[in-house]
Amino acid sequence: QCCWMMLENQCRIFLRHSLTKETSRQKHTLPDLPYDYDALEPHISAESMWRHHTKYHAEYVKNLNMIQEKYLEALQMGDVRAETTLKPARMLNFGGHFNHSILWNSLSPNGGGEPKGVLLNTIRRDFGSFEKMKQQMSAASMSVQGSGWGWLGYNRLRRKLEIATCSNEDMLQSETGLTPLLGVDAWEHAYCFQYNSRRSDYIKSIWNVINWDEVSKRFKTVH
Repeated sequence: QCCWMMLENQCRIFLRHSLTKETSRQKHTLPDLPYDYDALEPHISAESMWRHHTKYHAEYVKNLNMIQEKYLEALQMGDVRAETTLKPARMLNFGGHFNHSILWNSLSPNGGGEPKGVLLNTIRRDFGSFEKMKQQMSAASMSVQGSGWGWLGYNRLRRKLEIATCSNEDMLQSETGLTPLLGVDAWEHAYCFQYNSRRSDYIKSIWNVINWDEVSKRFKTVH
């Protein structure tokens, strides 16, 4: 929960496009997984988890810290052109770090099934049933062209759960205004080592390890 709150605060800073000396000097770190790499088998293999975490997520963190240093230098020198040039890579790598940090905590070897309480009731209200929500989110994740994410988010203005997609590592809140609750990584690197090009099989399997307790906690902070 603390990790989630910290990331949300960092996300708000990025979405305001404000970066002070203090915040830019804060080093981002690769979070530990709350389970072993083989804990989600057979739904997600140990090799897939290891590569996804130590290669792809780690690369986002590495690049983000490097770009932060360059961005700070640009701020100090008043180099607006450099700030503008660095902005897309900065947002891409922070998005990759933010999105994956949500993902790891949304999975669990004890996951699957349905959520309980307020979240389940809200899903039933907004989608008709839990199964209909699953079907819509699975279809949305399948519809991502190339690389991106399928999301279950909360619309604070309408006080309603909604499903959306984002390209590449774009952040749900900056693209749609929705607060992210649950994301499905539809990038090929998330599933190709186990499922090859069969994204549909991967999406079907991932529902067996969704940590609904964590998603429910996230929902309570924004509901």
